Amino acid sequence: MAERRARRTSATARTHQVLKTWHRVRTNLRKSAVDYFRGGASDWVALTGLLLTIPALTCGTVIAPLWCAPEALVLPIIAGGLLLRPASLLALYAAAAVALMVESLLLEPWQFQDGAGRVTPGTILVVAAAGLSGLLIAQFRSRVGVPWRRGGTMLFDLRERIRVQSKLPALPAGWHHEMALRPAGGQSFSGDFVVATRTGPRRRTLELVLTDVSGKGMDAASRALLLSGAFGGLLGSLPPHDFLPAANGYLLRQSWDEGFATSVHLVLDLDSGDYELLSAGHVPAMQLHAGSGKWEEKAAEGPLLGVYDGAEFIPEKGTLRSGDVLMLFTDGLVETADRDLTEGIDRLTGEADRYVASSFHGAAWHLIESVAKDVNDDRALLLICRD
Repeated sequence: MAERRARRTSATARTHQVLKTWHRVRTNLRKSAVDYFRGGASDWVALTGLLLTIPALTCGTVIAPLWCAPEALVLPIIAGGLLLRPASLLALYAAAAVALMVESLLLEPWQFQDGAGRVTPGTILVVAAAGLSGLLIAQFRSRVGVPWRRGGTMLFDLRERIRVQSKLPALPAGWHHEMALRPAGGQSFSGDFVVATRTGPRRRTLELVLTDVSGKGMDAASRALLLSGAFGGLLGSLPPHDFLPAANGYLLRQSWDEGFATSVHLVLDLDSGDYELLSAGHVPAMQLHAGSGKWEEKAAEGPLLGVYDGAEFIPEKGTLRSGDVLMLFTDGLVETADRDLTEGIDRLTGEADRYVASSFHGAAWHLIESVAKDVNDDRALLLICRD
């Protein structure tokens, strides 16, 4: 009995040791793969693999030149331009040049009268052009300092950071919010962004800033990312009336050629429903009064951000009662080349009556779809409702 228990214990220990070893190997492999994908590892593995493909392609060309043409050497060259550093890329090019010389010597020049399956001057030009393009791309990546494997993930990270920063905090019972952001041209980056936080005693004050950076899409995305981080740091750290002056000073210090932005700052008391709107050249907000079913324009006064120093921002006050809705949006949603601002707001509020009254869930997304689906501008819409 004791011997059987000892054998079982020994088998369990061996199994545990095997599982530990397998877990360690799998972790190391995953770490190596992540490092390589992010550009933190050596490219010798990729270089070795590509160097091995060159003699394989050369043999295929010599044996069956019509099926494996000499121009097939551009395949490892193109892959090398994406995977390798410039120094490693030169070694790959040297191997490709040697392969071309071998192919030109082994293939009979009179075997195919039309030039098919032979190394012609055109073949050399095609391979050389592919190599030059790959080298230029590799040198550009080297100057930027971001390998292609990391470049894609960096863009993904930037997009996710903007999305996370634009996420609204959870509201207490009795409040509901909806938000939708739509970049211009179906891109992943937008010049419109939202930053929000809950401040004050017991975090019963919602501070929210909706900003529209000059430009659109990718052109405004880098500035939007920088501003969203700066505005997120300022929001809640300053008294509400000091936020827009501080944001204005920040933009002025950047000295951008196209550095202005419009912004609206909402300060909402989640207990009483009282709010203040401070605007920096932004389109007016709209409030739906549940009692009358009518929309009221809420337009605060203030200049654009980043235009001149010492700007003053005059707040607009209001109160959200039970069933009321406050709607904030950017001009891309209501203003186009063939439609002025007043007409666009009328159309937006008309559609909002239908969507907000029937079902508040998903109303922001549906409103953009119905009012400004194909507009080539960044669009943002935010709805806050008191149940």
